Amino acid sequence: MTAPRKINYRKNTRSLVIEFPDVTFELPAELLRVWSPSAEVRGHGDGERVLQKGKKYVGITQIEAVGNYAIRLVFDDGHDTGLYGWDYLRELGENQDRFWQDYMSELKEANATRLPIIAVGQWTPKA
Repeated sequence: MTAPRKINYRKNTRSLVIEFPDVTFELPAELLRVWSPSAEVRGHGDGERVLQKGKKYVGITQIEAVGNYAIRLVFDDGHDTGLYGWDYLRELGENQDRFWQDYMSELKEANATRLPIIAVGQWTPKA
């Protein structure tokens, strides 16, 4: 488990740049959010993963070190319970295309979207 040399958040692209000694990855906040290692997303056992919908524009508001082995990401949708270990971040980086395709397939199968749902208030015309 090799720790990254540098971690930087690019707000304009909503991506986390993780620089390991031998490779650098740029991971979109959306990918990190929908593949969060938290129980809220992964569930508590096999087959309990909860599909995350409407996360296309999610961003990261805070990055906290957790010992010498992980970071905790705080997302602007309120999610903050996932601990991203160095090995998991590296796995996401090395297999980013597969994780992304799996996410797209899950959305399609569920007839769901990456776009956030925006609540529209009730409108009544004046008489």
